[in-house]
Amino acid sequence: MKFHKEGYTTLALSILFVFVINALVHFFYSDNVVLTWIVYIISFVLLVTVIQFFRSPIRKITPGEQKILCPADGKVVVIEETEETEYFKDRRLQISIFMSPINVHINRSPIAGVVRFFKYHPGKYLMAWNPKSSTLNERTTIVVESSFGVEVLFRQIAGALARRIVWYVNEGKEVKQGEEFGFIKFGSRVDVFLPLGTKVNVKLGDKVKGGVTVLGEFDEEQPIS
Repeated sequence: MKFHKEGYTTLALSILFVFVINALVHFFYSDNVVLTWIVYIISFVLLVTVIQFFRSPIRKITPGEQKILCPADGKVVVIEETEETEYFKDRRLQISIFMSPINVHINRSPIAGVVRFFKYHPGKYLMAWNPKSSTLNERTTIVVESSFGVEVLFRQIAGALARRIVWYVNEGKEVKQGEEFGFIKFGSRVDVFLPLGTKVNVKLGDKVKGGVTVLGEFDEEQPIS
């Protein structure tokens, strides 16, 4: 288990905050044992929460050209055919993963290939499970084209608590399947748009792991939409 680089500043500020609060309590309320222990407990919970949130577990990635790996840890909240209006402008299969504050918030590329499109959208901070968050919230849109010409679109979407989206890709960059392409802080959502005809291996409510769970598979027998 490692600590993710995106958490360094947050951890440093948390440690400073805990140090100052504990110092003040010891200076002004050293005789109040109950208050001292309450501050100890709150300080411990805060530090554990920060460490837990920014943890970066080592994942064994098993790549496969026909596989679509899950881009994030969380729960499957949407599986439906929908109109994708930004890039494809046609019908696609959407799978959405909701990431709660207790999930690992690293985002991983579902497929290997070349980034053909990237765009950052400033926006609102609706609850991540709100259907309108896909088009109204702060978000990024990334499209990766596989070695056999199939394009997959995925979006990082900020939630009510997530106020910072981080990405490590740009147009023209080659990405490996399962490697990190970004990070979202404090609760969020990732949408994946797949060609119609893609075999889906998950169902609503499933708990999934980024880079490990196989969301679906391209159908070798059927032409991809």
